[in-house]
Amino acid sequence: MLACAVVISWSGLMSNIVSIVWASLSGDELVNAECDKWARKGINIMSEIRDNRIGYKAGALKAGMMHNYVKQCEFVAIFDADFQPDPDFLARTIPFLIHNREISLVQCRWKFVNANECLMTRMQEMSLNYHFLAEQESGSSIHAFFGFNGTAGVWRIAALNEAGGWKDRTTVEDMDLAVRACLHGWKFVYVHNVEVKNELPSTFKAYRFQQHRWSCGPANLWRKMTIEILQNKKVSAWKKLYLIYNFFFIRKIVVHIFTFVFYCLILPATVMFPELQVPKWATVYVPSTITLLNALATPRSLHLLVFWILFENVMSMHRTKATFIGLLEAGRVNEWVVTEKLGIDCRKYFCARALH
Repeated sequence: MLACAVVISWSGLMSNIVSIVWASLSGDELVNAECDKWARKGINIMSEIRDNRIGYKAGALKAGMMHNYVKQCEFVAIFDADFQPDPDFLARTIPFLIHNREISLVQCRWKFVNANECLMTRMQEMSLNYHFLAEQESGSSIHAFFGFNGTAGVWRIAALNEAGGWKDRTTVEDMDLAVRACLHGWKFVYVHNVEVKNELPSTFKAYRFQQHRWSCGPANLWRKMTIEILQNKKVSAWKKLYLIYNFFFIRKIVVHIFTFVFYCLILPATVMFPELQVPKWATVYVPSTITLLNALATPRSLHLLVFWILFENVMSMHRTKATFIGLLEAGRVNEWVVTEKLGIDCRKYFCARALH
């Protein structure tokens, strides 16, 4: 990510400021050495090594935004360590914020460099492509709310500050900020044709920890923000209903629980107990429609639909468990395990990029 960030070009009056906030308790010497190398080449870059993990990612982002040089900036682009933005990233995203002062966030699409690494990464590619098409792009197109993905996006700093900045009360600090910005009347735009390359977790252990965080966090945030949303005076009742019912309750809670209970418990029970009857539309038509719609987001994986169905049913058990942990604020509600990325395909990408 660092090698890509320092070569991003922008024709604005100010030069880019690259700030690296390293929250891990290891690897600081490597980060400092890399930053020093680019600083000697004239890049305006600085690094901060945190000696703790308080607040996790939200804590790191909050620390990065507290420096004096941030006051000179109007926008902040955010990338996780494995993301590789193209040099023209800012040139293709900042104009949305400049020409429409009501927009606070420009979210871009993820492009996966290791999607072909194994069957599990192909399954993830299918699910995430559907997420960006069905949730992000549709939400942006109809001017409804969609969440910040935590990376590959540009925020207007004034909106970020007005919304209260980064909070570490849940493991989805990105969604938390987006909801609060929405409640202040700010708008978001999703740019589907701006892709940012990144890596998918290629081990089941890493993916399971990631899905725990992505399922537990929204459920816990729904529990903590429902009253705040209802009491808000700046957005319409329709927007409040959309946030509480559609975005949180249906998509982040009901979907996980329904998938597990219906497909992993009720349908198998009908095989063991023939007297149990489930309508054909529920067992065939609706699931087939949803599955085919998912396939449209990744046409090259159409032949893997059966594997995707089995994979998603298995993961629904883990997501349902995480959802209840978030709703009940049980023991692992604030568990944050950094998603392990192997970096193999990222290195291949950089080598190929250097050769060209």
